[in-house]
Amino acid sequence: MTETDPGIEAWKEHTSAFDRVRSVAEAVSQPRSASSIADEALVAENTARSHLERLVEMNVLLKTDREGTALYTPDPLYVRVQTLRDLLDEYDHDGLIGLKEDLQARIRTWQGEYDVSSPEALRERAAEAEQVEQTSEIRTTASDWELTRYRLTIVEDAIENYATYSRDSRAMA
Repeated sequence: MTETDPGIEAWKEHTSAFDRVRSVAEAVSQPRSASSIADEALVAENTARSHLERLVEMNVLLKTDREGTALYTPDPLYVRVQTLRDLLDEYDHDGLIGLKEDLQARIRTWQGEYDVSSPEALRERAAEAEQVEQTSEIRTTASDWELTRYRLTIVEDAIENYATYSRDSRAMA
């Protein structure tokens, strides 16, 4: 995709530089430099750096230093709270319980299918697999399992604290 693509032009026209930087920075899975984020957000590096520093101050991003280069990554606490808020906006208490059941069922399926009790044990299986496709499938399942397990902890937090966290319950008070 080039900068003259209609989608990029529309993104630049309808989204502020700050929002583009935030969007890119919140989506990274590995720490990235201001330069890298600037390129993807279609802003000057100084602009990106300024916005990234603001996002660090807002506790949206973490900043680390590697060999003199500042690197930015999403703050895991911020991500968790945002995920919690999204769940509470999408589900009522019963819906959260149903989601918990679905996540637990998915984990039980993997436990039965692979005869292991954790994604870590499943990763050990990947090392023993003889076919590249099998190794890839097992690693993908282990990653999905880890994500599901993490999401389950957030769903359980939402259920346990529903009365405190829910916008509906606060509005009724």
